[in-house]
Amino acid sequence: MPSDASQPAPRARLFARLNPGVTLERSAAGGVSALFDGRAVAFGTFGADVAERAADFETGVAFDGERDGEISELVRRLALYGLVEYRLARTPSGPDLIVVEPQMRDYAPRMIELDEDCALALSRFAYIRRRGADVVLESPRACALFRLCDPSVTAMIAHLSQARTVKELRDSSDFPGVELLALLLDSQILFTPGPGADKALRAAEGDDELVLWDFHDLLFHTRSTNGRHANPSGGIYAHAHLAALPPAIRPSWPGPAIDLKTLETAPPSDFAALLRRRRSTRAFDERRPITLAEVAWLLDGAARIISRERAPDDGQDEPESETAPRPYPSGGASYELELYLAVDRCDGLARGFYHYDAKQHALVLIETNAQWLTAMLEDAQFAMGAPAVPQVLVTMAARFSRVSWKYSGFAYALVLKHVGVLMQTLYLMAAEMEIGACAIGVGDIDLFAKMTGLAFHVEGSVGQIAIGRGVQSDSPPLAD
Repeated sequence: MPSDASQPAPRARLFARLNPGVTLERSAAGGVSALFDGRAVAFGTFGADVAERAADFETGVAFDGERDGEISELVRRLALYGLVEYRLARTPSGPDLIVVEPQMRDYAPRMIELDEDCALALSRFAYIRRRGADVVLESPRACALFRLCDPSVTAMIAHLSQARTVKELRDSSDFPGVELLALLLDSQILFTPGPGADKALRAAEGDDELVLWDFHDLLFHTRSTNGRHANPSGGIYAHAHLAALPPAIRPSWPGPAIDLKTLETAPPSDFAALLRRRRSTRAFDERRPITLAEVAWLLDGAARIISRERAPDDGQDEPESETAPRPYPSGGASYELELYLAVDRCDGLARGFYHYDAKQHALVLIETNAQWLTAMLEDAQFAMGAPAVPQVLVTMAARFSRVSWKYSGFAYALVLKHVGVLMQTLYLMAAEMEIGACAIGVGDIDLFAKMTGLAFHVEGSVGQIAIGRGVQSDSPPLAD
């Protein structure tokens, strides 16, 4: 019998389900544990109803936020370990419209109430791509990734390149549901331009800092750091099965070679010797921590403001700008990098989180959660493969608009070049002072944002280096 096309489709609901490879185990006492990656994690004791419904997590348990306290609490605990995803569907056994994959541990999907006259538009940072056999919708601003499972969803997203009201979208014959709009708005995939927004919509989305970001720069920032995505990262040799490691030394080009060794007539260079002494130190002397005086010497030599100037730019019609040069080079004299010190052990300086005021040559204590401080130091220890946390962890943070206000197309790449020259400057100062230093390849930008209270796109972590008194060793150090 044909279905009644006049009957409205049932409203879509969220269902929380376990990720592939994860199972729940119930104990006789009501305890619930998750089994994954060869280990078990206990999540506590729950009522009989939750224990009975634990098996339903494999296909999906209706998830309505605060309406079901114990189920929501179990979902929250599972989410902290990245063990759940959320499917949006019209019935428990029906096909998925989308699947929501959290990218941050504290994310939980919400369905924001939407008025029929509310205008919505697609964020300029949102993009659709193929991932394996899936089509996914992402944004560097979003806390979740969306797997698109129904063609009607993709069609609706295409309509939102221009601002449209909920009523306009609802009138479409293949409208997937206002619930989807609510999820995408909560995740900043969509935004509300507001009345009087310009047609390009750039200035209508976000704050005055966000308007200066180009799409590829913000994506580069969030995907090349930790904290705002759930992708594997680090030295995991992900593609070793696809290609061999290139040789450490490039094969020589054919053709005549000019032997430069015959020209080595210059006197020995102290600076060249310093460059060759530079090493990465991953183990620090716990009995003799670095001193506050040494930290001051390091910061004075590598990062203190030398002068403060106001001068017109190179072009005749370009606006006047203020510059504050430091001891390292910076494109356009931007000098957007700020230094923050997570201190575990330093003689003369209490454990804590500090900002280096490069103008006053002073350390300013920032009140922050002690667990966050520990997490930042332990992340650095793990990244270095070190036996203990660093004595002092220096985080380089960028005030991005200092660069993107002027430069387009390569603003974030320029920031990373500045990180490189500052990293080398700190390394050379440490070598001269005979203290240890070790650059760290990746940091958690969301953790830094929590510790400072600054939005990740306003002033964010872009580099880290550990410093301290290195452990003396008889073996020759490995240069890196």
